Amino acid sequence: MNIVVLVKPALDTSNLRTAANKIMIEDTPLKISDIDRNAAEEAIRIKEKTKSGKTIAVMISKYPPTAKRAGEVENLGREVLAMGIDEAIVVVDDGLVGTDQTATAKTISEVLKRKIGQFDLIIGGEATIDGYSSQVPARVAAELGIPVVTYVREITQLGNDNITVKRDLEDEVQVINTKLPAVITVTREINTPRIPPLLQIRMAMKKPLTKLSLTDLGLSIQSKIKTTSLKPLQIQRKKIIIESGTVEEKADKLIQYLAQEGILTPR
Repeated sequence: MNIVVLVKPALDTSNLRTAANKIMIEDTPLKISDIDRNAAEEAIRIKEKTKSGKTIAVMISKYPPTAKRAGEVENLGREVLAMGIDEAIVVVDDGLVGTDQTATAKTISEVLKRKIGQFDLIIGGEATIDGYSSQVPARVAAELGIPVVTYVREITQLGNDNITVKRDLEDEVQVINTKLPAVITVTREINTPRIPPLLQIRMAMKKPLTKLSLTDLGLSIQSKIKTTSLKPLQIQRKKIIIESGTVEEKADKLIQYLAQEGILTPR
């Protein structure tokens, strides 16, 4: 069974660089999107259980500057390989900078068609930590004309031509069976990603990592949406201190302040 994992080199939202009410994208480091680590872990577990096939990570770089990000994304690819993924394919191109989810999905589908060929399952995270649109895996499925199941918390059965999963929704858990090949997106609850030992980190340097451009894929991307700027959410404390009065009086004053801010509705 050949499994493709969608791994996004995402902005490290815990280390955002900001200046003048603007997120400095060029200065913010990248990291593997957290839930994509769960996707990679699940692919590795399936291979370990079936003892056949291979796992391939596909990574699309979308943040400038391209020359700097190329090395950064390659290092992230080595991280996935150290976890146990067999091969990584990285696409870095100026034409992908600031493009939308449709462009990402088209690029991924071309990688699958031109560079991978036969596959049985595509696994991605339910969302990425920076965009959180939850669109790309479903759009990849649409490009390829195959089924997609989102928010998978457990794979209960995996055969040669079908898969059964538990899908976690807000008010219920669904059990769904679908034919392969298919795309699934997983939640954090599906597993705990492994931390690779030093030996596997060293071995990752010998595993295949292919770097591609849009020209290599025969693509010319026309994005319908262009991101012009990103602004951080500004949070400021009110700095209101209630010092005098009894506990009951302080509680009443606190309720009044919260009501003035529209947080509480007084009875």
